[in-house]
This record gives sequence, C-alpha cells and structure tokens, in this order.
Amino acid sequence: MYKLNFDIQAFLANDWQQAPKVFKGAFPDFEDPIAADELAGLACEEEVSSRVVVTKGNDWEVISGPFEDYDRFGETHWQLLVQAVNHWYPESQPLVEAFRFLPDWRFDDLMVSFATPQGGVGPHIDNYDVFIIQGEGQRRWTVGPKGNYQRRGGVTTSPLIEDFEPIIDVVLEKGDVLYIPPGFPHQGETLTLALSYSMGYRAPSQQELAGQIADQLMDEDKGHKRFIAVDGAASHGTVSLAEQQGIMQLIRDLCDDADNVVKVLGKLLSQNRFDLDIQEDESIDADALVEALDDGAVLMRIGGLKVLKMEGDSQARLFVAGESVIIEGASEEELIEVSNSVIVNAELALLPHWQGFFVQMLQKGYFYLGED
Repeated sequence: MYKLNFDIQAFLANDWQQAPKVFKGAFPDFEDPIAADELAGLACEEEVSSRVVVTKGNDWEVISGPFEDYDRFGETHWQLLVQAVNHWYPESQPLVEAFRFLPDWRFDDLMVSFATPQGGVGPHIDNYDVFIIQGEGQRRWTVGPKGNYQRRGGVTTSPLIEDFEPIIDVVLEKGDVLYIPPGFPHQGETLTLALSYSMGYRAPSQQELAGQIADQLMDEDKGHKRFIAVDGAASHGTVSLAEQQGIMQLIRDLCDDADNVVKVLGKLLSQNRFDLDIQEDESIDADALVEALDDGAVLMRIGGLKVLKMEGDSQARLFVAGESVIIEGASEEELIEVSNSVIVNAELALLPHWQGFFVQMLQKGYFYLGED
C-alpha cells in the first residue's frame, strides 16, 4: 500500500545520518492511515502518550494528555502530537513497513500530529533520525546546518533553540517526505489543517548502555571481580595511570564476554520507550493454538513489538520486549524468519519446538490470533 518512490540504496549511501533531504512525491497517491478524529480519540486514552503544543508568539505551551475535548484550544496556533500510534492503531502498520529497509532495533515509534494553521513546536534539535511524511494539508519546514546553537532566551533547560539560517526551506504536501538526521536544527509551521507522520529512529546512548550492563550484572548476580595490583603505592595520594587502566579493564572484560554482550544488547535494543497494547490471554494453550491455526487463524505480532535475533548468538534465542527467550531446537533460519516476520508462517508456528514459544507470547499478549 505504501511504497517509497526514491532510490533507497542511494539514500543509505549518501544521506542516511549525513544530511537532511527532501523527497517530493515520495509516496504517490498517499492516503492518510488515520483520520484526525481517530487520532483525537486515541489521545483520550490514559495509556497513550499525547500532548498539545500551543503557539504563543515566540513561546510555546505544552499540555500533556489525555484530553477530553479540544474546543478550548481554538481553531489556530496549536497541534496535537500522539506518540507510538503504531502500537495502538494496526492500520498504521503498512506505513511502518515502508521504512523497514532500516533495522527494527533502531525504530522508535510512529508519531502522528494534527496541526491547525500556525501551529508548530518551534526551532529545536533532535538526537535521533526522523522521516516526516506529510498527509492532508500543508506544512512549511525549515532545516538549518549543524552547529552550536544557544537555547531560547538563554534558558539551558529549554528544548527550543534560537533561530537559525535555513539550508532547507520547503512546503510539504501530501506524500512528500523530509528526512532529518540527528543534530540538524529544524522547525515546522502549519499552513492549513494538516496531518503529519514522524518515523523516529534512535540508537542507545552511553548512559543507556551502562545502565543495561549494570542491570544485567545484578540480574545474574555477576560482576564481583575486583582490581588486583602487585605494586605498592608510588605516592600516597596519587592513582597511577597503570591503576586507572587496570580498574577500567574490568569494564572492558565485560565487553569482551560475547554472551554478556549478546544479552545486554538484545535486552536493551528490544525494549520500547512507549507502552504496548498488551492483551494477556493466559487461557491459550498448545491445543488451542494448533486448532486456531488449522482453522485458518493468522498469528501476528502486536504493533511496535520488537523481536530481535542477535547475530553470533551461541544460543537458539530471541529477544522480545526486553526479555531473553531460548527456543530449544530452533534453527538459525527459523530464528531469522520469526525475527523478520510481523505475520508468522503457520507451518513454522506448528512445529513442536515453536509451539511453546508462541503459546508463551500469546499468553503475555505480545502476539494475537487474527483473521486473514
């Protein structure tokens, strides 16, 4: 349904994480996967992360959802932003699929915005890659070069920066795509009532990596090794370079443990920042699964769920929503197929060594049985 109308390989070689770029007509005959009133309805739900940004001159007010009504905001100068729409609205999944030329572990979420004329969020810089797809309406986007930008009004905690000189100044219309790598300042201004879709991609920070390593060590009660030195102190109050390097080698040793690296990264990269639409079903068992699949049911992932296979893993293992799951007897090809597939091959799911895995996933609410 959604197919990008540009050279993906050329984009990856020349633009990805390097430079912003506009793709006019990237989605010919684009149709919005969600209507404005459906988006507004999602933002009424407690579990869904949403906010309204109201433009006030050169300042902005951010109001967090859920929302009961929108009349108080008027007809101009505001926009509604709803995070992780792909978690809650299955009809948005085909749009997500169009960008799966990038790995699942990088994908953060699909954010959808409904904006009134003159609504926007002001000049800011993101630390992740984003594709902005224009639906109904028109929005003007400006993008500046990388640089050192002062925070708006000198407030260091402000998410906004001072104005910049644009290197891109474009009006996006239905089906256009704007790609912005991390570090490039940008802002959008709404010209007419508009729906926009932001596909966000991020990699873990050093803080997140360090936190996951610590969590992994505590979960397995490991990491008790301490630094040992044979030399005495050359100076009472000085920590020698050799001692500094020896202590930090303890961290490097953890990173040289291949199994530890697989578990740390597998759990971290398969986590979601936003809630999933989980509907647990502890009543399901292997017999019920087999019967449903024999009757033509389709086994599917819930929206946004990450199922990752770590290359080089010594175990027959998948990482699902931050959890490590071993599937005894599964082949490398089967593991790759399941990690790649949003809809599971029924013949594979019926194999004895996979039935237990999928029963567990259904019970946890990570997968569900739907209709073809």
